[in-house]
Amino acid sequence: MARGRKINSNGERSKQLLLEKAVELFSERGYYATKISDIVKAADVTQPTFYLYFKSKESLYNDLNIKFQQGFNEIMSNQNEEVEKGIEGFIQMLEQKLYLLFLYIIENPKLTKIGFFESKQSSCVKTQLTQQFIELVYRHDCDRLFQLQNIDIKIVADSLVGSFERLILTNLLEQKSKPCELARNLVHVFFLLRETHKSGM
Repeated sequence: MARGRKINSNGERSKQLLLEKAVELFSERGYYATKISDIVKAADVTQPTFYLYFKSKESLYNDLNIKFQQGFNEIMSNQNEEVEKGIEGFIQMLEQKLYLLFLYIIENPKLTKIGFFESKQSSCVKTQLTQQFIELVYRHDCDRLFQLQNIDIKIVADSLVGSFERLILTNLLEQKSKPCELARNLVHVFFLLRETHKSGM
């Protein structure tokens, strides 16, 4: 919080406005082409007001990346107390998580462009997402199923994140598919089609 100003004060509104305008400018122009003076002008505040909340353009950019990561982490870490074990419970939970992630992205497209595609931290976000998908497998006791079929869980999780990333660009942000449709199709491609093929053999 900035120097004793209270929440909901004019100061906090100024900070929020700076963040909102920064998202717009960074997503449209990129990090290097966006200047502090551009953000200040768009937010209609003074330059000293900017430095009241942020040490530099980089610190503001990092705050935006942290905000994006927190949105992802809240979705992936949020879980019911009772977890349905087995492949069915895993598939159901995975589809729900993917749906919520897609929904978060469609509600925050400019922040997503920064946090998931353009910033240096974006690779860390994807690596963490891969790990969170792997943890989901273990949480539902499905790791043995992968081992029995000699499938590397990390390769599957990496491939899932790669497909997730691609669908954001080709379908979600282009508004060709709804979040629920993409989540369902992605799960079907990776898991349900394989199960259907096995049962028909």
